[in-house]
Amino acid sequence: MSAFPHAETPATRRPWLVLGILCIGFFMSLLDGAIVNIAVPVLISDIHASYDQVLWVVDAYLLVFSVLLITTGRLGDVLGYRRLFLIGISVFTVASALCGLSDSPAQLLAARVLQGVGAAILFPQVISSILAIFPPWQRGRAFGAFGAIAGFAPIVGPIAGGFLLTHLGWRWIFFVNVPIGLITAILALAYVPGMRAERAHKLDLVGVALATAGLSGVTFGLIEGERYDWGTISGPIGIPSIILTGVLLLVLFVVWQGVQRGEPLMPLELFTSGRGFPAGNWIGFVFQLGMIGIALVLVIYLQTARGYSPLQTGLVLLPNAVLAAIGSALAGRLSDRIGGRYVLMAGLATLALGLVVLVMTAGADSGVWHLLPGLVIIGLGSGATFVPLQHVTMEGVEPRLAGAASGVSSTIRQAGGVLGTALLGALLSASLTSALRDEAERRASGLPAGLRSRFVETTVAGGTHFSPPPAPRGLPAAQTVLFERAGHEAFAAAYVSAMQVTLLASAAMLVVAALCCFAVKGRGTEG
Repeated sequence: MSAFPHAETPATRRPWLVLGILCIGFFMSLLDGAIVNIAVPVLISDIHASYDQVLWVVDAYLLVFSVLLITTGRLGDVLGYRRLFLIGISVFTVASALCGLSDSPAQLLAARVLQGVGAAILFPQVISSILAIFPPWQRGRAFGAFGAIAGFAPIVGPIAGGFLLTHLGWRWIFFVNVPIGLITAILALAYVPGMRAERAHKLDLVGVALATAGLSGVTFGLIEGERYDWGTISGPIGIPSIILTGVLLLVLFVVWQGVQRGEPLMPLELFTSGRGFPAGNWIGFVFQLGMIGIALVLVIYLQTARGYSPLQTGLVLLPNAVLAAIGSALAGRLSDRIGGRYVLMAGLATLALGLVVLVMTAGADSGVWHLLPGLVIIGLGSGATFVPLQHVTMEGVEPRLAGAASGVSSTIRQAGGVLGTALLGALLSASLTSALRDEAERRASGLPAGLRSRFVETTVAGGTHFSPPPAPRGLPAAQTVLFERAGHEAFAAAYVSAMQVTLLASAAMLVVAALCCFAVKGRGTEG
């Protein structure tokens, strides 16, 4: 087994081949999440699942993935990155097959939980391996390739998912992972070297228990909060108490990491020895807080307000992904030359600018060409953000702490993403509800007097599901057409208004993240 006591001593002579193999597994796990999101309506009808059950099929994967990252990152230091990657890809592949074979919501949910476990195991090993197999002067380009793949998956997902759902059925969005997973495992066995730090590590079991319980409480509360109206779930148990308990357990976890005599799950020296690690993680948290909801907001706009199919939506957003991939490669090379700080700052500022442009050009009847300038700027900004963010965060981290650093940084960003989804989702929902009533009342005047009050209430109620209101049954054909047309116009106008508020809030968060770049230490700090 290869060791890497020094960052300058790579563990393989073929690092790009190894990175390509690892990224196949990484891409597969990201792609699966994007594909499943567009299959929700099909799953509801085909396996006779309720809306809440299907939401849990989506949310359970995110919950398990978010909670386990910090532990699986450290496990890579203990057991070796290749071994953990192979375990992760194997679990994910088996779980994918079980998902495709599921005949009930309960079976599918259990298989999705197992998928989340597999994804959480393999994900941190890719980042840790970059530190092990690339010398410092090549890591920017390596993170560039990594970032390009991360940018492509959310856009390719709807395209691939739309094709599979249309031609093969929902089971194949899972079955397609099986041959890819098997091939990836074989290639990893053949070409990926064993990678582990020279010094043996032990797993902090008390830390694992505290971190897992704390993250479970916070993540569950944020994911499920809106469903329970941020109130009581059952008896004395409610969303606020679950989140508070999770936060207290995480505080206890941090205290334990500082006082325990063994080897901590999250070495606190990461926040003192890594030059950009503390600031990079804060920037990553704020970045995810502001960025995570943008794709969902745009997908709802394109599919519901503009009436595009999932496949058409993916194609509209495809140029954004292509530019993000190209930008990632260029940003990686630039980060190697001048350091990631200024590249990251420019990328975050560009992202914020793109959102402002999108707010100015998106309307209830805007075509693709109206949206293109904003999407192009967002694509360029995305490419110039993810790679230098990885670069400045992991720069200066000792290889013996690579797994722990990868797990901690991934967990912090995931936490920012979960919190951002909850906050931006609540903002979007509240803004939509407020705007819908005004738009519905404005358009109700064009309907027969007997329908006006029902139209307003039905339109406002439909906003909770982010969809235009259906016409009541039994209406004459002419009134049905009027009702549905007015409802779609009201929803589209209200959604655009709510989307603009949400995107401006996201832009403000990205500006804050850009300003935080002044706190980054390391190469590029001096200019």
